[in-house]
Amino acid sequence: MNEQHILYVCITCGEQKKKTKSDEANKRDGERLIEQLQTLHQNWELRENFALQPIKCMGVCERDCAIAFIAAGKRTYLFGNLPTDDSCLEETASAVLNCAQQYHAQSDGVLSYFDRPELLKTRVLARIPPAPR
Repeated sequence: MNEQHILYVCITCGEQKKKTKSDEANKRDGERLIEQLQTLHQNWELRENFALQPIKCMGVCERDCAIAFIAAGKRTYLFGNLPTDDSCLEETASAVLNCAQQYHAQSDGVLSYFDRPELLKTRVLARIPPAPR
């Protein structure tokens, strides 16, 4: 599957975190997640085929932190309630890229519940059918 895939990450999701006075700015959970994803994405084998795209608000504010997988001719998946605490941020980002790799491999984009990373099994907010061609 060489068609372009997109991983959207809501950057307005979540509370702002302020670690120390030396931080240049408070960061929201979504901003922290996309930064971790960008770090991992640099060395990811699908980086050329799966774009990482920040987006302002996906409308699931009560279920922050939110991400979505989208590609032409495939179902769109919206996930929420992703943990972004310092202790699990890297694990969350790794699980997201692992699931994105599974999504990329499926011609219809259908993700098996049993094959998904444990972290993403119960965090699907929507599975939207592909637009008619």
